[in-house]
Amino acid sequence: MLISADLTLVQGSLQPGFGVETDGRRVTALRRLRPQEVGARHLHLLAPGLTDLQVNGGGGVLVNTTPTPEGLRAIRAAHLALGTAAILPTVITDAPNVIEAAAEAAIACKGEPGLEGLHIEGPHIAPARRGTHDPRHIRPLDSRTISVLRRLRDADVPVLLTLAPELADPALMAQAAEMGVVLSAGHTAATSAETQQALARGVTMFTHLFNAMPPMLSRDPGVVGAAILSDAYIGLIADGIHVDWQALRIAMAARPVAGRSFLVSDAMPTVGGPDRFTLYGTEIRVADGRLINAEGALAGAHVCLLDCVLRLHRHAGTPLDEALTMASDIPRRAMGLPPRELAAGLPVDQLLALDGDLNPVRIGQP
Repeated sequence: MLISADLTLVQGSLQPGFGVETDGRRVTALRRLRPQEVGARHLHLLAPGLTDLQVNGGGGVLVNTTPTPEGLRAIRAAHLALGTAAILPTVITDAPNVIEAAAEAAIACKGEPGLEGLHIEGPHIAPARRGTHDPRHIRPLDSRTISVLRRLRDADVPVLLTLAPELADPALMAQAAEMGVVLSAGHTAATSAETQQALARGVTMFTHLFNAMPPMLSRDPGVVGAAILSDAYIGLIADGIHVDWQALRIAMAARPVAGRSFLVSDAMPTVGGPDRFTLYGTEIRVADGRLINAEGALAGAHVCLLDCVLRLHRHAGTPLDEALTMASDIPRRAMGLPPRELAAGLPVDQLLALDGDLNPVRIGQP
């Protein structure tokens, strides 16, 4: 079957005049269309499915409360229906046994399409920049976490570890980096100088820039300023709630190396699920599009990655092909994951197919 599109993302650029041949389950070829040729299905846009490196939950399921293979698969399914083909399930600050259970679940799911590894966000963070993370479980980077990281890496599972580098033992950070763990600075109060030291010690990424970090000031650029001017990768939540559009545009424009800014959703169970859930025994609910806890503080995001792409395009003026690349190619490079392209062999359920209203359309069989 030929699927044609008005626009197709080919090598990072949206181009007209392309279509994909499929057998109903996999792409068999990407090819140029003949003049006036229209496929059995015609869509507005085709692209490889998106990759989200920060997914706390979806479909009513939270990694922290359901750190099982079944939980990870349910979250993957919820996001796949919304255009995200690959995720890093994210377990946030919690008791050691919860993080260990999430690691075992990630190992059990290794190699399954759409489950790319594990993001451990905390518990080694700055208490003053904890956000909604439970302070009872915050602790320094320790040998127990190093053992979890080693178990994951011995199983060849990609791992992203978010931590406050100014509070971490440099020797333990070096051990993690040597294993191939991607170290990301987040929930941190690091100074600009401390951030430079962290970059020299193996940090290659920043988690949801601006959020859970001290604000950048004219006389104190801090971690935000150092991150923007670095050649590291930075994650951004482009929902219009976590970061003002002008601040986001400034950060993107000031990067010294192109292709180092990517989008994350920071999605919670309400994405593709009910409008409330429980975290640390406290109800988190959607209010005016925001996820808030009992204190009224932001508690993750009620948004999928495709929503972030479209909001970035509409509100920040980012070209749509650039926004799509920030949610596909760039996060995969940041994690050292193989690229995903519209080419023979790609499962059709890992295509991003959009109709004229830019809503996702499912193609073929799951």
